[in-house]
Amino acid sequence: MSDVAPVVAAGRAAHSRVTLLTAGVAAAGVVLVALAGPLLATGSPTAPVGLPFDTPSVAHPAGTDAVGRDVLSRLLHGGRAVVILAVGATALASACGALLGVFAGLAGRRIGELVVRLVDVVAVVPGLLVLLVLAAGFPGSNGAVLVGVALVSLPFSVRVMRAATRQVAVRGFVDTARARGDGQWRIIRHDVIPNVAGTMLAEAGIRFSAAVHLTATAGFLGLGAGPPTPNWGRMVSENASGIGLTIWPVVLPALLLVVFTVSVNLLADDAAARWADR
Repeated sequence: MSDVAPVVAAGRAAHSRVTLLTAGVAAAGVVLVALAGPLLATGSPTAPVGLPFDTPSVAHPAGTDAVGRDVLSRLLHGGRAVVILAVGATALASACGALLGVFAGLAGRRIGELVVRLVDVVAVVPGLLVLLVLAAGFPGSNGAVLVGVALVSLPFSVRVMRAATRQVAVRGFVDTARARGDGQWRIIRHDVIPNVAGTMLAEAGIRFSAAVHLTATAGFLGLGAGPPTPNWGRMVSENASGIGLTIWPVVLPALLLVVFTVSVNLLADDAAARWADR
C-alpha cells in the first residue's frame, strides 16, 4: 500500500496539471476570439448575406442567423463586449468589496454590522431589476451594464471579505501590529491583505462567473449597446426561434460563454489554493 500511494498521488497531480493546462488554453482561446475576433473576421457582422437560418456552407461556415447575417462574423465581433464588461465588473466589485469588507472586519462590531446592512440593501434587490433600472436610465450604455453587474456582486464580496478579515484578526496579527504602533493602512497592506488574498482570488473567480452570466443575460434582454451590434448573449435570444432549422447561431455563442466561465473558475480556484499553501 505504501508503494501505491505515491503513484496515486502522482497520477492525481498529473491529472490536475492537465486539467489546469486545458482550462488555461481554453480561457486564452476564448479571450483571443473575443478581443482579436474583429480583426480576424472577413465579413460584415451586420449586413445580410443570405437567407435566414441557412445551414453551414463553404461561404458561411457557421450558417446565417435570423435575418441572414453571417454567424461566424457576428461570433467574432460579439465577444469583446461580454468579456470586457464581465472583467471590468468583476474588478470593480472585487476591489470595492475588498476595501469595504476589510474595513468592516477591522472596525468595531457596530460599524461592521452597519456596513453589511447598507450593502444588504442592494442584495435584496433582484439583479435583473438593478440592470433594467440602470439600462432604462442610460439606454444603449455598456457602462450602465458594467456598473449594474458590479453592484449586484458587491454585497457578496463585502460579506466574504469581512468574514475572511475577521478570521485573520482573531489570530492576533492585528493586535500585534497595533501594539507596535502600525497605522490602519499599514496593517491592511502588510498583515491583512497577504492573509486574505487567497480568499479574494477564489471569490473573484466566483464573482466572475456571475458577471459573465449577468452580462450575457443583459445582452439576451437587449440591454447595453443595442442591435445590430453583435453580442454573444443577444445572439442566443435573436436566434432561439430558428433552433429547429440550425443550431449553430445559438450553440456557438452559448458554448463559448460556458467554456470561458468554467475555465476561469478552475484557474481562480487553483490560484487561491497555491496562495494558501505559500
